[in-house]
Amino acid sequence: MKIGFTIGKFAPLHKGHQYLIETALKEMDKVIVVVYDTDLIDIPSEKRANWIKELYPDIEIKFAHNPPMQYGLDDESVNIQMKYLTNIMKDEKLTHFYSSEKYGACVAKYMNIVDRRVDNERKIIPIEATQVRENIEKNKKWVEYNVYKDCKNKTDCSF
Repeated sequence: MKIGFTIGKFAPLHKGHQYLIETALKEMDKVIVVVYDTDLIDIPSEKRANWIKELYPDIEIKFAHNPPMQYGLDDESVNIQMKYLTNIMKDEKLTHFYSSEKYGACVAKYMNIVDRRVDNERKIIPIEATQVRENIEKNKKWVEYNVYKDCKNKTDCSF
């Protein structure tokens, strides 16, 4: 059985995330999405996970509450993050890691699974969450209506 997973803040969920998830769904028997806590957006991880579940009901969601604050591709940061992530995924027999980020190689290597990059250069879906956060109105074509609606309300989002 092929089991793939991805991680992210999904702050907010956008078409690039969806393309990555849809690619995994086409290629895997099971797909797990790990939703990380973040202060980049004033929407709780459970609500961000619901955006994903509404679109992809067969996805399994796991949460990364209170993740380590140390990020980077240096050995120390990678080891800290990988110990944390490995603990979350400890009961899964993973085969593939899906990402569009450089850290994909670190995750795959550490977990001894396939590094499956999707649209790494953002040529198919030319958007990043930072751009959406900076101007939700200008970039609303890159998000689903439920995400746009939640993020348009200034009391719910920190845009």
